[in-house]
Amino acid sequence: MRVLFTTYPEKAHFLAMAPLAWALRTAGHEVVFAVQPSFCPVVTQAGLTAVPIGGDRDLWQLMNRDLNWIAAGTNGLPVPYDAAEWRPRDVTWTYLRDGYAVQVPRWHKMSNVPMVPALVDFARHWKPDLVIWEPTTYAGAIAARACGAAHARLLFSVDGFGVTREHYLRLKPAESGDDPLAEWLDGYARAYGFPYGEDLTTGDFTITLVPPSMRLEADGLRYVPLRYVPYGGPAVVPGWLRAAPERPRVAFTTGISFAEHGAGSAVSLRDVLGTLAGLDVELVATVGDAERERLGGVLPGNVRLVRFVPMQALVATCSVVIHHAGFGTLATTALQGVPQLAMPFDGDGPALARRIAAQGAGLALLAAQVSGPTIRDRLLRLLREPAFGVAAARLRQEMLDMPSPNELAGDLAELAGR
Repeated sequence: MRVLFTTYPEKAHFLAMAPLAWALRTAGHEVVFAVQPSFCPVVTQAGLTAVPIGGDRDLWQLMNRDLNWIAAGTNGLPVPYDAAEWRPRDVTWTYLRDGYAVQVPRWHKMSNVPMVPALVDFARHWKPDLVIWEPTTYAGAIAARACGAAHARLLFSVDGFGVTREHYLRLKPAESGDDPLAEWLDGYARAYGFPYGEDLTTGDFTITLVPPSMRLEADGLRYVPLRYVPYGGPAVVPGWLRAAPERPRVAFTTGISFAEHGAGSAVSLRDVLGTLAGLDVELVATVGDAERERLGGVLPGNVRLVRFVPMQALVATCSVVIHHAGFGTLATTALQGVPQLAMPFDGDGPALARRIAAQGAGLALLAAQVSGPTIRDRLLRLLREPAFGVAAARLRQEMLDMPSPNELAGDLAELAGR
């Protein structure tokens, strides 16, 4: 079977897709990643085959020029996808329609238009049996339909996109043809000679890395579970990490997006260091060069700053992990059965943080709640109350019970054939 992966150039999303790509390759399938040219080195560094398609467009650069380029909800999923977490009776069609009218041109077109023509051309040439696409890389769905392949989203968070679409179709007046997302995708369907279908928005099926107790899913869609496998790129485990810590070790990280792009964070490292300086813990903070320079001065004696450390190896030695609620960090911590303090800023972070707290596997501090005293208080609770460790172990087992990439690789040919 030939499997084509595609994503807009976001490293955190690619890292979540890579383990399944490896599993398919080792199972004997042909696998390639079709990505924008400047992103090819990220793919090849992971030992996978890249195909450059389209032109380069840096969404982070666009975001820095226009902070409102994605109309945000209130510290959460962007409009209209924030409505996925509302009570159904509170969602209105006009809210969803107006949200799509903003996000289609300012987000989805920006990330997909540079990719579509070249991706369709490559798919028609290479003839994949299955296309697996990042949930907002609709170019993958278009290319799959254009070449007759099956296609699936690979979901690494709550399905705000699928649930919002479910709400939209449920609420859309019968007499109205106003549907910004469908109208945009239908233009490609007509151009490439196939009829529009809702699979262009949500795939033939959805592969999800989210454990069952934390999911937000749409009715009527098929979800195929896949165990999360941590991968953060090339890494070396330092010698100090192989020795048992002399006191409880606490990790603090704001993730790849913050380190590489300066994405939003609910708290500054300076505040965290000042808050935790007097505690009997060892604080290991992953810090980029720019952030390290901003700190300046002498660090507290219980703090170790590192530019990068393999997250799985670090978390395995920790008593608590403090993080930004990015899915990779959150899932790596959950897979090790370690309690966590999630302090999200926006995007899907608040939704994921609330679910960790609901499972009892950690605590959440939304942006408006973050302060030095609250961070200290929540950390002490996580260190002192055994119930968090019990719940974290339960969540770990739930993740281990999901099919591994190797196990799913054997099923994907059958799913694609259907």
